[in-house]
Amino acid sequence: MDLDLVGKRAFVSGSTQGIGYAVAESLLAEGAAVVVNGRREDRVASAVRKLEAAVPGAAVSGIPADFADPAQVRRLVGSLGEVDILVNNVGVFDVRAFEEISDDEWQRYFDVNVMSGVRLSRHALPGMLTRGWGRIIFVSSESGVDVPAAMTHYGTTKAGVLALGNGLAKLTRGTSVTVNTVLGGPTYSEGVAGAVEDISRAQGVPADQVKSSIEAANQTSLLQRFIEPVEIAGLVTYLASPVSSATNGAALRADGGVLTTTL
Repeated sequence: MDLDLVGKRAFVSGSTQGIGYAVAESLLAEGAAVVVNGRREDRVASAVRKLEAAVPGAAVSGIPADFADPAQVRRLVGSLGEVDILVNNVGVFDVRAFEEISDDEWQRYFDVNVMSGVRLSRHALPGMLTRGWGRIIFVSSESGVDVPAAMTHYGTTKAGVLALGNGLAKLTRGTSVTVNTVLGGPTYSEGVAGAVEDISRAQGVPADQVKSSIEAANQTSLLQRFIEPVEIAGLVTYLASPVSSATNGAALRADGGVLTTTL
């Protein structure tokens, strides 16, 4: 299917690896020009080179910025220019006991997971409305609906992302601009793979065995395995395209059936 993205310009936050990188590659393959982002300049440059090799002739560039630092975000926004597609993907996560999470850590989670989308959407949305077309997609998580006890800070911010996407969609009424949210499930990104390796070393157990035990422990998963980043990217790319014109203000699941509710 031709998703009609040739001539569109996209920005994907947090896209040097994992879901964000897979989204960037998918958008490039559909003909969009893509600006990638990461915290470190060397990682951004490496991602650009990899994407150029993966999608010959692709129009890809990068802007480094740490979304925990509002000053860096202001510099990014000042140099980004107009975009037709904004994918708010950047996020941080870890497993932590609630009583161990400091105020500063809560603030960092909100700055990266929620305020990144606020700041980028505030930049991109007015231009989309003026030009008469645009797509904003938030990459949230099933943890924003079913908040894990050991990741309360993460789940709370992902619930905030859901609310943000819902509210922004109402600003697009009667236009060809849409705002939607993807609820991803447990995904085997580089960050998760790194956590699995850490557990493997700490417990003296092979990484594949750790991964399998985590998959088996997720009793509500219908997929019964980790999701691959490219599987999330497919839904994001569809939502970024003109083909998805009737979908607005929605929270769509790519969770592998982890959530047990019908809505």
